[in-house]
Amino acid sequence: MWFKNLQIYRLPAPWAISADELESHLAPQAFTACSSLDMQSQGWVPPRNNEKLVHVVNRQLLMKLDTEKKLLPSTVINQVTKARAAELEEQQGFPPGRKQTKELKEQVTDELLPRAFSVVRSTWVWIDPVNGWLLVDAGSPSKAEEVLKLLFKAIPKFPLETLRTVMSPAAAMTDWLASDEAPNGFTVDQDTELRSTAESKATVRYVRHTLEAEDIRRHIEAGKQCTRLALTWADKVSFVLTENLSVKRIAPLDVLKEDSEIAGKNDDERFDGDFMLMTGELAKLLTALVDALGGQLRENDGALAQAA
Repeated sequence: MWFKNLQIYRLPAPWAISADELESHLAPQAFTACSSLDMQSQGWVPPRNNEKLVHVVNRQLLMKLDTEKKLLPSTVINQVTKARAAELEEQQGFPPGRKQTKELKEQVTDELLPRAFSVVRSTWVWIDPVNGWLLVDAGSPSKAEEVLKLLFKAIPKFPLETLRTVMSPAAAMTDWLASDEAPNGFTVDQDTELRSTAESKATVRYVRHTLEAEDIRRHIEAGKQCTRLALTWADKVSFVLTENLSVKRIAPLDVLKEDSEIAGKNDDERFDGDFMLMTGELAKLLTALVDALGGQLRENDGALAQAA
């Protein structure tokens, strides 16, 4: 199993927490399905077919958050409420007022909820206590925030930090394109997005298209910055780096797929082999990426820079 996206956060390295400790913190937040009157339920579920909320492979910790939501479109509620309001108007001889309509809408919602369909979304979380990473497989920071809110409630004095780097990703990616030179260990692929810093926010996107150095430089000279850039690291992993330091569209390349195919014989062995391979390679990728962005900027570093 490989994460498709990474929202990246930092922990102390090493972080002295055991799987059993983490399990005990998460247990009160274990997932329970929606009741007939619940619109949403959220909680931790075992990543594998056992009762453990934390799966451990080679000191790497894997968790899974499930979110169940009832599908009850507002258009359906409004249609039924409108029909009920018409019936009520006929009975009482005058249309229901604002308060009565609100009560009617709440009643309709309560009646329809038990018949609403449910969808369940899973979000994977990987903690690397050895190197001090917390990674959420989510396409946007807002989805990762759902995970973080629960973790901050569950773990006393949770020492989590947002990853900040000396160079902003937008400035670094723009510099790599302007100089036509990728950082050491990386190659630039054929997808990118350049957006104007002016009010117009004019945007140019290249999709599976050769990035001609002269064309790219003209866009940069016209005031555009790179906001997304497809890269490959060490000929092993391809991904897209964004301006907010999210990593998207992660894909292991053939050399890693070959290693994965011989990693195990049964499902559990294959899963653990894939997870161990993924965590080993992505931890090295993240270290190289932070180095390429000038290193990590700590909280105190920012204060020192302002004082200077």
